[in-house]
Amino acid sequence: MKAAHIARQHLVSQVLLRQFTMPGSGGAGWQLLPVDVCNPERSNKLKGTRACGWAANFVAVDTASVEALWGSVESRVPAAIAAVHAGDPFADSLHVEALRDLVVLHYVRSHRYRGVHTSAFETTSVRLRGELTSRFPEQLRREALHQTGLHLSGPGSLGAFAERLIKQSEVTQAFESGELFRTSIENTFNQVRAMAAKWQVEVLMPETGQFLVGDNPAVTVRTDTSPYSYNMAFGDAHSIVLPIGPRHLLALGAGNMMATVPRTVVDEINAVQVFAADRFVYMHPRSGLETFAKAKARQRPAVRVKR
Repeated sequence: MKAAHIARQHLVSQVLLRQFTMPGSGGAGWQLLPVDVCNPERSNKLKGTRACGWAANFVAVDTASVEALWGSVESRVPAAIAAVHAGDPFADSLHVEALRDLVVLHYVRSHRYRGVHTSAFETTSVRLRGELTSRFPEQLRREALHQTGLHLSGPGSLGAFAERLIKQSEVTQAFESGELFRTSIENTFNQVRAMAAKWQVEVLMPETGQFLVGDNPAVTVRTDTSPYSYNMAFGDAHSIVLPIGPRHLLALGAGNMMATVPRTVVDEINAVQVFAADRFVYMHPRSGLETFAKAKARQRPAVRVKR
């Protein structure tokens, strides 16, 4: 029996979002504060974690396969986060592995990665159309005559027929169905996981203030610029950072360590979360970060780097 399709898919793990919650009034359950960074003037209401950090049909087909992969990571996270809160996350190597995998999971399972995937496919399709028309014009004409009975002459008609062939291809069909994305995201997760295995886990805590978290929460950063640069390729980054609560942030680095960071660093990382977000950032309702998030949202670049 085929597993049911899961339409509402959380890109930000609920176990992570719960770290930013507090009990709501009137039996409303545990809630956090979302801020819409695309509409910073909008008023925001407290919400539960189920209503936050999700996308509809992010993976469009065979969701059971990919959800099982994510679940293999997320099932190990609560114990690892408990170890972080206890101040001893490195005593068990399995906790370190779970925390590192949590960073990789959110780096790959993201709006950013889907944008990269779509952009790469579209760029490849345009390049392939150009190569077909420039290198194989006679073959295109013969195939057009065979399929349509038409004699093509000008570059416009050749290009249109080349585009038709590309749309008929198995790869394009797999792209449009979502199957190509599903296999791509699973393969990329395993590849990045292998690359990240060479890095250790830093647990950073603010001297003052709190962290917030965006809906693209695991972000590559370089810290040799001010403000920090972000969303560069994995191999060009100094680290990948992931807030896992108001007072804890994971950063992939050279060695396992726990350390405190000054407010200036907290503000830089929070700004990166706002700039890298697709639509929302989330915070503890008593963090006092709503004004900060809205101010940074007004400074967001019109076009954000996707790689």
